[in-house]
Amino acid sequence: MTNESLKTITTLTFDVFGTVLDLTGSLVPPTQKLMAELGSEMTGEDFWAQWRARQRIEQYQDSMMMLGHSGYLETCRRALAYCLRANDIQFNNRQIDRFMQVWQNLRPYEDSVRGLDRLQGKYRLVALSNGEPWFLKHLADNRIKFEFHRIISVEEAGYFKPHPSVYRTAARLLDSEPSEILMVAAHAFDIMGARASGYRGAYVNRYGLPYEDTTQYKPDMVVDDFDGLANALLDG
Repeated sequence: MTNESLKTITTLTFDVFGTVLDLTGSLVPPTQKLMAELGSEMTGEDFWAQWRARQRIEQYQDSMMMLGHSGYLETCRRALAYCLRANDIQFNNRQIDRFMQVWQNLRPYEDSVRGLDRLQGKYRLVALSNGEPWFLKHLADNRIKFEFHRIISVEEAGYFKPHPSVYRTAARLLDSEPSEILMVAAHAFDIMGARASGYRGAYVNRYGLPYEDTTQYKPDMVVDDFDGLANALLDG
């Protein structure tokens, strides 16, 4: 990303789940306990990998079928139940309801908090997330413990990311041109969706995964974590 292109950026929008918050570190240990409670020999790590992948499918189906936005936690719950059934693990709804409370205790990556603190003051820092408004507020206030300039839920658009309505709605709510916004995410699909909607993109490659096979919607920068993000934006 060149110094010239940086000059147009006034706002950073941040994905939350998996980018700011450490889902794997937060959810694998309680998932391991759930497997033991339900009498399964699966490890929490193996089950979480299936659960996370299925959750994204639930979100994509939700957007494509256009039957009404279900909400992030509902798709998490559906994906959990699906993966339990797929692995022939017996459960009841009371067990699922009780277990879903673990989502209230998600922890942020240490570097994400450092990076947000460093970037505060130079840019508007906005959470742009698939989560429900009340859930995002809880996470920002009590888990991340950071005061974003604004928290925007995809409920404002009625679709999950990477639907273009999400990014266009956010730009409208922020009274900004898309080119003035840098989307920060650890998921390639989120950056690609934002770039296709006119945003700039910063791919935080926490997981060492390749970017999508596209020449048109590449990220403007690739960093390992929020320390690298802050270094690039503040020193670039």
